[in-house]
Amino acid sequence: MELSLFDSQHERDARAYIWSFLQLTIEKLVYGGDGLARLPADEHGRGKAMFVPFVLEGEKVEAALLEQKPGFARGRLDRILEPSSHRISPGCRYFQHCGGCHYQHTSYEHQLEIKATILRENLRRIAKLELDQELKIHPSPAWNYRNRTRLRIQTAPEFSLGYYKFNSHELLAVEGCPISSLLINRAVAEIWQMGQAGNAVGEIQEIEFFANAEDSQLLLEIYCAADSTPATAKQFAEDLRQALPNVAGVVLLKNREADRKASTCSEPGRVAVSGAAELTYKTERGPYRVSTGAFFQVNRYLTDELVNTVTAGRSGRTAIDLYAGVGLFSSVLNREFERVIAVESSPTSYADLLYNSPANVKAVRATTEQYLKNVAGELHPDLVVVDPPRSGLGASVIQSLAMLGAPRMTYVSCDPATLSRDLGGLLKSGYRVEQAHLVDLFPQTYHLESVFHLVR
Repeated sequence: MELSLFDSQHERDARAYIWSFLQLTIEKLVYGGDGLARLPADEHGRGKAMFVPFVLEGEKVEAALLEQKPGFARGRLDRILEPSSHRISPGCRYFQHCGGCHYQHTSYEHQLEIKATILRENLRRIAKLELDQELKIHPSPAWNYRNRTRLRIQTAPEFSLGYYKFNSHELLAVEGCPISSLLINRAVAEIWQMGQAGNAVGEIQEIEFFANAEDSQLLLEIYCAADSTPATAKQFAEDLRQALPNVAGVVLLKNREADRKASTCSEPGRVAVSGAAELTYKTERGPYRVSTGAFFQVNRYLTDELVNTVTAGRSGRTAIDLYAGVGLFSSVLNREFERVIAVESSPTSYADLLYNSPANVKAVRATTEQYLKNVAGELHPDLVVVDPPRSGLGASVIQSLAMLGAPRMTYVSCDPATLSRDLGGLLKSGYRVEQAHLVDLFPQTYHLESVFHLVR
């Protein structure tokens, strides 16, 4: 039932009170972590969709109505009236308060089922694709898997270190994060001690921890206030390294928002460095240099699984690795291809890509769109690997890939909606799905990684 502008204020207030708490049945979970329910039907037909977090399919719940839009509504879970048989107690005391995790209230096995269902539904709804082949699922250890964690620091009225609260930009103080590595959690505890002891952290606004594969060394990326002085910042970095023996290096950078206002540079500028500005990340196939600010996969347990899923059984003369990052895939593809062309636009990741690339890997600094336009009609690769950001490929890149005409393509995706949109275009250009994989790099969250092998 919609509130009408023609009702009296008294009638609108009464309806708002009646509708503020609702008993709902959750139909299914959707990408983003919410459950989908329906408001009661009215004279206009089927009730509008209402999205409620921290629920499971089939549950009957009581929810508070928080927001109404023309096509949907949002609610807050108030009570579980009939719980799902899959519901369990969460493994973190901050769950539902912190905005980082979404599925801790169900078993890990059920999380995988949810993600597989959501992936298939996105493919069916957006790409008009019904998977004929098996969706192979690659599970992860459910806890302590993250090798990278970013926290905010607040110093007034007292020291706090934490994440944003759920659906908020208000700080939630946390003393540990059970999906982050053990070494990262030890570092978080140490920084809490430093902050509560009054150590000079007043200029520090955010801190990002990056752990190596063995979880034995940390690289710290710290964002400080725009008016921070290099001498003060460097002293803080050196004090931090003394307090944390496992820290290989601390790099202090200008606050990103301040940097965006100061210049058009897409990457923040350094204020000071203490120790190393990079880590060596070892995998089964070899080591990678990963510098401050460079992209690298966050799941410390599934890096090799992801690489093997992307590269196994692929060979030929030429492979192109688009959105190559530091060369995670190209430095393995080179063993089965005569040459590999790796394309990366980020200056930081490109520098690592150059460092990590064997002799038969040609590193190119360009956006994927620029590169494909420049080589149109010149290259005839046997394989193209694409690993785009969440925004996906987009129509221009899909058109260029269709013209490139590689007989094989591998799409690595971190967003099922943009994946499905892009697959719709690739399927129309003559590709079909040969293999489909769900690689669960993000347990306890709604995020999911997938790998699709396509043939033309």
